[in-house]
Amino acid sequence: MNITTLLFIILSVVAAFAGIMMITSKNPVHSILWLIVVFFAISGHYIMLNAQFLAIVNIIVYAGAIMVLFLFVVMLMNLNADTEPVKNYRLRLIGVISGGSLLLVLLAALMDIDKQQLVQMNVGDAGLIKELGKNLFTNYVLPFEISSVLFLSAMIGAVIIGKKQ
Repeated sequence: MNITTLLFIILSVVAAFAGIMMITSKNPVHSILWLIVVFFAISGHYIMLNAQFLAIVNIIVYAGAIMVLFLFVVMLMNLNADTEPVKNYRLRLIGVISGGSLLLVLLAALMDIDKQQLVQMNVGDAGLIKELGKNLFTNYVLPFEISSVLFLSAMIGAVIIGKKQ
């Protein structure tokens, strides 16, 4: 067993364990912290697939910004046990049925996969930031600039809408 296989197994076990802990955790803050661990494990998978840009964006955007937003929302909601809504058992039954259906679909898809289709790791330069930047600023410079003007106009609009009279 080589080092990439061992690293893949370790990252997969960490992601699966953190995902289970995220779902089963009673405290919402602990659940969010376990979700951050899942995001870091997925970023490790991206690095193993030679997609450094996706790994960096996953860490910065999801593990950074989105999780901070989730933490602020949970802290501002001030969830107490006495304000917990009444549990609906029909919704729980619907969740179990839909989860079981998803499990059946995933098992059917996994049984159809040939064992000869192996993923090659660290092959090619498609996921490297250098290649992405070169391709973005040569072949796709016009759509990139149009989207930057669109984002700038959206930011200006948000400032104008949020400004007090």
